Amino acid sequence: MTERVTAHDALIYLMVTMSAVDKAMNDAEMARIGRLVTFLPVFEGFDTERLIGVTRAAAELLKGSEGLDIVLEVVRDAVPPKSYDTAYALAVEVASADYNIQQEEIRLLQMLRDRLGLDKLTCAAIERSAIARFRRI
Repeated sequence: MTERVTAHDALIYLMVTMSAVDKAMNDAEMARIGRLVTFLPVFEGFDTERLIGVTRAAAELLKGSEGLDIVLEVVRDAVPPKSYDTAYALAVEVASADYNIQQEEIRLLQMLRDRLGLDKLTCAAIERSAIARFRRI
């Protein structure tokens, strides 16, 4: 990568990775990524015209044999530590988009938690809030 990856880019890479980790990037997950980027404060200042390009760059990175590991390193290095919990919340949000969290997605969340040094209570709270938001009556 010759261009510097911004914190915004890294968060998008993470969301794309979460969508792709189960080998099935579905429309619900991609639509969720687009909505999150357009309305969350963490993406303030991000040029949404770049979204497709950043998404493609993430997908390209994931094609490599070390793609997943590289994405996790990019997230750790580009995202400010105070926003690590936000990165985790975004990953949970994308995993929850299709109401069906796969084993691969759970494993990626564990890897992310470990890579970012997040405590289990924080992660459990984020996961629990997603369950509450996406519960059907």
